[in-house]
Amino acid sequence: MPKMLFVNLPVRDLAAATRFYQAIGFEKNAQFSNEQASSMVWSDAITFQLMVHDYYATFTTKPIADAHQTSAALFALSRDSRQDVDAIVEAAAKSGGKADVREAQDLGFMYIRTFADPDGNVFEPAWMDMSSMTGGQA
Repeated sequence: MPKMLFVNLPVRDLAAATRFYQAIGFEKNAQFSNEQASSMVWSDAITFQLMVHDYYATFTTKPIADAHQTSAALFALSRDSRQDVDAIVEAAAKSGGKADVREAQDLGFMYIRTFADPDGNVFEPAWMDMSSMTGGQA
């Protein structure tokens, strides 16, 4: 079995969060979605489980953080090109998120921008020229 990552995120408005994640390229897996959670697939190995607060609270005894006020994680998403980085940030901004919550980083071989989802979780889409990291061999 391949190693997989499932990220559970609390959301205030499940329908709005689901639309947002679909707009930035996630696919909803209806088999694992219902009125309490949306299973949003990023790749064969990475899935974000969006959960309404009441449901998320059944998995923890800790208070649910307000990601608009605190930071517990930053989510880096690999992209195939600089244009793909720009496109996902623009899609996030048009779909209820906030673009460029931190200044873009352009290091030549690496390009990173940021956006926040409607619940304040921060994502860092990034492109890296892997050939520059391996001495010219991709």
